[in-house]
Amino acid sequence: MTELKAGAQLFTVREFTKTINGVADAFKKSMEIGYKGVQISGFGDVNPGDVAHLAADNGLTIAGTHFGWNEFLGDLDRVIETHQLWGCCHAAIGGLPKEYASLDGLDRFVSELRPIAEKLNSAGISFSYHNHNHELIRYEGLTWLERLYKQASSEILKAELDVYWLVAGGSDPIQWILDLGDRQPAIHFKDMQVDRDRIQRFSEVGEGNLNWPKIIDACRKVGVEWAFVEQDQCYGKDPFDCLAISYRHMQEMGIG
Repeated sequence: MTELKAGAQLFTVREFTKTINGVADAFKKSMEIGYKGVQISGFGDVNPGDVAHLAADNGLTIAGTHFGWNEFLGDLDRVIETHQLWGCCHAAIGGLPKEYASLDGLDRFVSELRPIAEKLNSAGISFSYHNHNHELIRYEGLTWLERLYKQASSEILKAELDVYWLVAGGSDPIQWILDLGDRQPAIHFKDMQVDRDRIQRFSEVGEGNLNWPKIIDACRKVGVEWAFVEQDQCYGKDPFDCLAISYRHMQEMGIG
């Protein structure tokens, strides 16, 4: 059985990773918390070679990335070169531009994806889609996200489900994990609280209301390799403290 490992999604600390010195500090703090891997997202204009050295110096695996779709469309060779430099075999996008949010947009995305995914695969790199909640809008009885995974084969498209956004869209993350099965190299872990005004808020894993024992069990059943902890907003708290709280709870639940 594939071991489910905890990684830090560094979009959480994006305000600190705009310079290479900030990246160095973020890697060091992630390592000190206990994370063995990171997902790179939201970095500034930093040298990929320097990033690779810093990850190695801190004993961190660059286990995943988020690049913009336009980078895959317009600069694929550089994207592949960067992933190979980082020893990273899991690429993903955090979402698509608004013009893809329709059935025609879905057709366009799958058509554009096919040659890109084939070239990534030939370089040993998988490609995943990360969802928010707007992909759960229904079109003729099926959500956009359901249609995506029916239309694009597992050979060209993997899934990077975000459990918070599935719940925010009124869906069941456990069922999604089980239904998508082994096409999920990684997943996003983030928790959800609600305040007195009934406003949904991001929270540290284990501090909110998601059913983590069943989510984790489903991930293990289908062989998810990396659970990337992400907190989109920390509401004035130190985001590294938030990553540390999530990691501590994940350790308590048997993930390290």
